[in-house]
Formats: sequence, structure tokens, C-alpha cells
Amino acid sequence: ASSPDEEWPEVEKAEKLARGAALKWASGVFYRPEKLEGLGQYRSRETQRNSSIQSRLKSTVQSYLEGVSAGLEQLRSAVQEVQSVCQDLGAARWALLDCADRFQDLQQMRALMAEHVQLASVVQVLPQLFSVHDVFSHTLQLLHGQHLLEAHAELMMMEHLRDDILSQLHLRGLSSAQATVLSYFSGLQELNESLAKQLWGIVGSSLQLVREDPVLFVTAVRIIEREEKIDDSLLLDATFLPPGRPKGWRQKFYHVLQETITGTHFRTTHVDAEGPGLARHLAALKRDIVSELRVVKDLMVQCVPAHYNILSVCTATYHQALASHLQDILREDLDKQALFLLLEWVLRVYHSPEMMGHPDLLPEVDVSSLGPLISPELVDQTERKYVVKVKASVLEWMQRTLEVEFREWFREEEPETDHQGFFQSALPVIVMQMLNENIQVASLITDSLQQKVYSMALEELEAFLGRLREALVQCGKEHQKDRTVPKYYVPYLLAVLNNNLALSSSVPSLHPDTARREVPVSLQAALDRTQKKACQLLLEELLLDLQPLCVQLPSRKWLSGSQLVNSMCEVIDKYAKDFSHVRKPVFTLLLTESELLVASQYLRALMQKKMVCKSKEERGQFCDRLLQDATQLRELFCGLGLDGSQQNLEAVFALRELICLKDPALLSLEVLGFVTKYPDVSDEHISTLLDLRGDVSKEVRHMVLEMMAQHPQALPESYQPIFSTILVPAPELPFCLRKGKCA
Repeated sequence: ASSPDEEWPEVEKAEKLARGAALKWASGVFYRPEKLEGLGQYRSRETQRNSSIQSRLKSTVQSYLEGVSAGLEQLRSAVQEVQSVCQDLGAARWALLDCADRFQDLQQMRALMAEHVQLASVVQVLPQLFSVHDVFSHTLQLLHGQHLLEAHAELMMMEHLRDDILSQLHLRGLSSAQATVLSYFSGLQELNESLAKQLWGIVGSSLQLVREDPVLFVTAVRIIEREEKIDDSLLLDATFLPPGRPKGWRQKFYHVLQETITGTHFRTTHVDAEGPGLARHLAALKRDIVSELRVVKDLMVQCVPAHYNILSVCTATYHQALASHLQDILREDLDKQALFLLLEWVLRVYHSPEMMGHPDLLPEVDVSSLGPLISPELVDQTERKYVVKVKASVLEWMQRTLEVEFREWFREEEPETDHQGFFQSALPVIVMQMLNENIQVASLITDSLQQKVYSMALEELEAFLGRLREALVQCGKEHQKDRTVPKYYVPYLLAVLNNNLALSSSVPSLHPDTARREVPVSLQAALDRTQKKACQLLLEELLLDLQPLCVQLPSRKWLSGSQLVNSMCEVIDKYAKDFSHVRKPVFTLLLTESELLVASQYLRALMQKKMVCKSKEERGQFCDRLLQDATQLRELFCGLGLDGSQQNLEAVFALRELICLKDPALLSLEVLGFVTKYPDVSDEHISTLLDLRGDVSKEVRHMVLEMMAQHPQALPESYQPIFSTILVPAPELPFCLRKGKCA
């Protein structure tokens, strides 16, 4: 026999480990001799500990042994029960084998019983089958008398009878007999069609019936709900579906109701695309839709089941049909008023308290979830069409206004004046009122439409100013042909300038945003060009009156003290009085430009080489006359309100200094100062002035011109050119043939 240690090697291994651990612990505790005194205490404590562990082990093993014993007892009992069941099953098997023959006899009896049941059911329905045609006739009479519930009850009974027979034939695979049954019950089809026709007629008149006789409408809804329940039950039983099922009369109810709404209001043969006709059509739609939705909300909702959501269905139907109808109208070639009406109706009226936001419809009617009547893209396209129509209208009105204005320029009376005496016409008021009205009308729709019309208005105003300038040019040409036409040419040009100022000051008020009221750059440029053209025509008129006088100087007669400059002052004063009828910014501009014109014409006359001083005395006389003329002209313009420091007549005083210089040798220095002050003066100008003196030698002339070449001048940015506009006559050729015929 083997030893216990050989049978349980794990026990031996565990014992060795325990001994090793004990020795290690003991060597650690008793490594000093004095620690041996506590050996007894350690021994007693470990003894108690071992006893406790052994008792716990014995208790655990005992409980395990008791559980194993109970389990063995249960297994022994289960084996006995299984053996008993096996015996009982064997007995039952033998009993069933003994009864197999008897079961075959019962099968024949079951077949006879089924046949008996079928014959009994046939006998029961025979009276109904024989009375089918009578029931058909009676049901038809009930339908004609509008006894719909009774007629539908008999119809359901006949359908139920037919469907039961067809179902039985279907289950037994007797499909060939189904045709006979369907032929026998063929009258059902006619009854169904007759009933459906009456139902849909009632549904089509539902909005009127719920106000006058809701009973008939409620009856139709009850019949439709009966049919829906039959459809649902047959669809759940998927074994057999009778012919004509499902009828889907509830969906047909919705369809007929929607078709009625659409056909009544939105399928008119022709809608007047002109403004007044369209306004009447839209007003009728608004009135009818609100009225009918109130009927649906207050009356029809009470006549149908809640799950019909009849108010939501009708609201969506009106919304969708209206959206389609409006899109059809927008495809027409609409005028300005019609486009405005549609935009206003879609974006303002439809959601307002006048229509879908009516207090009688809220809160049940909510079209916010149905989307916009027309898409944002179509709204933008319609707005652009409207702007095009408005643009054509504005263009036509502006053209008429300009034609009237042009005719007024040729009137035999002066233009009207305001309370301050400034010339004016009705043109700026008419133009700005027209533009402002269109912008304000657009603001009633959307900000985007207002911005589009505003941009169009500025473009048209800019184009109008271009046509106004062309009209001024045409008027100027007519005046050149005959200076008596127009009679009041200058006053009307001044009125144009005042009108231009009025337009310029009124343009910012057109801007929809009060915080951004400025004149666009391109429009300001157009206003400036118009002002410049009118000023140019006025200055040309002044020039025509001055030129006959300027032609006469310099001359010996002028030196002897003629009234030439006095006449010039009278002309200038006359025009200044006319200029006083224009507002100050332009008045100052005209005065400044007139002074420049006078100065340049005076200098141009001196540069024409008409006279050369023959002596020192004559040169002194020439200088005195220049001083008198320049002083008289300067005082005139100062008296008119033009500051002397801003006048170009200073050039005449500077030129006089060149001529009055007694020592020609100092001319280089004097000319250098003159050129520095007037950098646009040329060699030809200086040479002409030297000729005018009559005492300048070739050497001095060469020295002066050489000095100018050595000191070229650049024009400052703020410099007002005066000599660059004055042309000097070309010098005569030193050799030329005498005038006469060739030999």
C-alpha cells in the first residue's frame, strides 16, 4: 500500500512550505536571546489559533457532507419517479394502438357532420338568397328617397351575404363557382355607384349643408366611417379580400372636398390681369376663404370625427390651391398695379387679421407651418418685374416733365420765382414727388422692394439729368442761331441751376435709411455735370456780349480814354443782377467764373499783337490805362461780393509791372517773379509782352527767354490756370509774297 504522502503530494508540499514559513518567522522573532523569554506566550497564542482554525474546518466539512447526503437522497427519489412515468407511458401507448380502428370510424362521422353543417347554413340563407333582388329594388327606392342610412344598412347586409359565400368558395378552392355568385349579386355594383354618387354630391355641398341641413352631411360621414371600418377589418384578415375592397371612401371624401374648394374659387376661365379687375378678384377670394373657414371651424368640425382634422385639411387645401392660383396669375403679363396688388396680398394681406390671422379663425387656423404662398425666389422675381414696370412709368413721366420744361424755356415770360426771388420751375418738385411716392409705396410691401425701387429711382434720376443736359445743349444751339430765342434764355438757365440745387438737396431724403442719407457718387457727378453745363452756357452768353468790346483793345483810341471798360462793367453788372436770382453757392461760382472769363479775355486781347508802344510816353500811358481798367474791374467784382485776393485780375496788375519797368536790363528778374507767380505762362506769352513794350533788344529778349528755360515751373495742385487758355497768334513769316494774282 502507498503512503499518504504519495497519495496527496500537495499536502506534503503545503506542509513543507508551512514549516519553512514558520522557521523564517521564528528566526526573525527570536534572533536575540532575551526574546526567548516570551516563547511561552507565543506558543499558547499559536495553539489557540490552531484550535480555532481546526474547529472552523470541521464545521465546514460537516456542512458539505450533509448537503451531499441530501442530494443523493433526492437523486434516488427522482429515479423512482422516472421509472413510474415510463410504465404509465407504455400503458397509454398500448391503449392508443387498441383505439386506432375506432378513430377511422369517427373520421367518417366528422365528414358527415361538416356536410350537415354546410347544408344547414345553406338552408338558413336560402330565404335571403331568394329575396336578394327584392332587397335590391327596395334599397334603390330608399336611395332615391335619400334614406341613406337604411339603404346602406341593406347594402351592407347584401354585401356581407355575398362575401360570406365567396369566402366559403375561396376556402374550398371552388373558384369557378365565384363567377356565378358575382353574377347573381351584380346589382350590388349599381347600388354602390348610386350611393357613392349621392355621398359625393353631399360632400361637394358640405359647406352649404352644414349651415342649412347638417343631418344629411352627418349621415354621409357615418356611412363613410362604416365603410372604413369594414375595409380595416377585411385588411386585417388577409385570407380573403372581396371584390371592390377596400373602397377607400374616406380618402375619396377628402379628394371630393378638396376638388370642390379648388373648383369653386381657383379654376376660373380667365382672371382680369389689369389692376382693378385683379383687385376685385383678390377681394372676393379673401372674403370667401375667411367666410368658409369660419363655417368649417364653427360647424363642420362638429359634424365629423376628430381624427378627420377637417379644419387643417381645408386650411391646407385653400393654401395650396391659392398658391397654385397666384403662380398662374403671375405668369400673365401684369401691369404695375396688378404686380403691387399681388405682392401686397401675398406678403401682407394673407397673414393679416383681415384674412388668415382673423380673430374668428385663431388659434385653430395656423398657416405658418404650410410655408409661403410663393417662394422667396418668385417673390424676388415679381419684385423685379414690378420695378421694371415702375421704371417704365417713371421714365415716361420724366420724359413728359422734361418736354414740358423744354417748352417753358421758350415762353414769352420769365420763369416763376420763389419767396426769395430765385428763379425756379416745378420740375424738381414733380420729379422728387414722383420718385418719393414710388419708394414710399414700395415700403408698404418689403424692405427689399423699397431698396430695389430706391436704386431704380437714383438710376432714372441720373439718366434724367443726362437728358436734361442734352436739352440744355439743344436750347443753346437754338439760341446760337437767333439770340432772341428763347427770349429769357439767361433766366431759364438760372432756373435750371436752382432746380439742380433743389434736386441735389432733395436726393438724400429718398434713402429709406435715415442714418445713411448721402448722395451717391455717380449721381452727384451727374448733378455736377448738369450744373457745369448750365454755367458754361451762361458764361458763353456773357462772352458773346464781352467779345465786341474786348476786340477794341488795345488801341490808340483805348489809350486816349474811351468808355470801353465802362461798357464792359455795364455788361458784367447786368449779368450779375441776373445771377442774383440763383442761390448763393452757384451765384458765387458764376461770379468767380465770370471774373476769370473777364480777366482771361482782357489778357487775350493784350496778347493779340495789335499794338506796340512807340515811345516811353506811350508806354507810360499804356500802363496808366491798364491800371485804371484793372482797378475799375476789380472794384466792380469786389462790390459784387468777390474777394480781391481771389480775383484773377491780379494778373493784369502783374503784367503792367512788366510793361512799366523803365530799365529793360532788369526784365529778367521781373519776368522770373512773374513766371513764378503764374507758372502756366509760356515763352510766347512773354515774347508778346516784350513786343508790346517796344523797347526790348534782341539780346535782352534772348536773355529773358534763356532765363525762363533755365527755370522751368511746375503747376501747383491748387493753381487756377489763366494763361494756358490764351493762344498767342503765330508770328508772321519774315518773307512773303504780296497779296495779288499770280503772273
